[in-house]
Amino acid sequence: MLCAISGEAPQEPVVSPKSGSVFEKRLIEAYIAENGKDPVNGEELSTEDLIQVQSQRVVRPRPPTLTSIPSLLSVFQEEWDALALETYTLRQTLAQTRQELSTALYQHDAAVRVIARLTQERDEARDALSKVSVGASRGAAAGGEAMQVDAAGLPEAVLARVESTQASLSKTRRKRAVPEGWASADSISAYKPLETTAPLVPGAKALAVHASGDLALIGGAEGAIGIYSLSQKQVVQNLQIDGTVTAAVWAGDKAVVASSTGAVAVYENGTRTAAFTSHAGAATALATHATGDIVASVGADKSYVLYDLTTNAAVTQVFTDASLLSVQFHPDGHLIAAGGVDGQIKIFDVKTGTAAANYAMSGPVKALFFSENGTFLASVADRSTVVSIWDLRHSQEVKALDTGSQVDSISWDYTGQFLLTGGPSGVTVQQYSKSSKSWSEPLRSAVPAVAATWGAAAQRIVALNGDGGLTVVGAA
Repeated sequence: MLCAISGEAPQEPVVSPKSGSVFEKRLIEAYIAENGKDPVNGEELSTEDLIQVQSQRVVRPRPPTLTSIPSLLSVFQEEWDALALETYTLRQTLAQTRQELSTALYQHDAAVRVIARLTQERDEARDALSKVSVGASRGAAAGGEAMQVDAAGLPEAVLARVESTQASLSKTRRKRAVPEGWASADSISAYKPLETTAPLVPGAKALAVHASGDLALIGGAEGAIGIYSLSQKQVVQNLQIDGTVTAAVWAGDKAVVASSTGAVAVYENGTRTAAFTSHAGAATALATHATGDIVASVGADKSYVLYDLTTNAAVTQVFTDASLLSVQFHPDGHLIAAGGVDGQIKIFDVKTGTAAANYAMSGPVKALFFSENGTFLASVADRSTVVSIWDLRHSQEVKALDTGSQVDSISWDYTGQFLLTGGPSGVTVQQYSKSSKSWSEPLRSAVPAVAATWGAAAQRIVALNGDGGLTVVGAA
């Protein structure tokens, strides 16, 4: 009989009642002292449970010293016993690890197959949804949740407003003179920080300034929304929405905000007048149409949605092939541009929802802004220092403006001369000269901004910092 651990004939054999195996007594006692169980089947075992086997005993000599061959052999025997115990434990551990790894690989393969099937079914459902026309209800109650979808086109009333606005604006846009009292490059170059408020909204990242230039709409974490009066220097209204505010715009006198829950809410005079939940994921950006009563939102669900604020209804939803981060209407209102996480700028015909153009960026498209002359589109990728200028007439990038610092927001002024950029290192103003077709930088200020926009007549810049406070930059 051989020891189940060392594989040698035991000098002092014992039997385990748990497994019936024979062991060398010193080896099994050492194993029990360390592990407390039978090495063969893993059951609980103590030295008292071992059964002594009667065998002819060999009288061993007195312990030798290391100065002789017998003493060396004794040391080698002890080392071999320890090695035998360790090797046996390693074999058991290896077998158990192999079994666990095999099970984990099987479960991973099954999970991958399920995810692939669900992703395919989701994409097929979205594609089918984008081709289905659902009649939009015109009698939605104020404040109700509307989710009418019509990817095939806009309702007649909305379409008529879009076409009328496009016709009136496209005729006069290129001949439009610079308004009297508008800021010049010389005046902008002298802009300095005038005042900085205390934090107004915790975790604020969304900013929009009313056309009057006085009211700043600020959205932040935990759904906090504040409307700050620049003239009164105080918050005049506090609003609330579920989730973190991701975007904010003004639609006339109505404040429109989007949240991380996918909700889009409309407020007027401090009261919520409409709420929409068309997005399946977070709503990431908002834009206002030239009509002033149509708003667009984009979301992580790969779609953009148009809302008619005259009827408080979502009138169309168009799905794309990637999650969307930014959105902007063309000044004439006939095109809508959406920036995706795949680095693509997707331009659609507002009236039909069909794709009109596609531009490629180096990364997720953080922000978009059309110039007021309708010729150029500015865009910036996430964490990039470069603003790309696209010529819509030739569908190509005509200028790459490297600001030298990260850009998080961009905003073109009404005249199309001045492009404002904002980021953690400060704000800049890039000027385009139509006569020389060249770019210059009249202003670079170290005012940090997670979002920045123009005030009335470009006479000042309003910047939102990471603490939720506003900084006004203008002429002293």
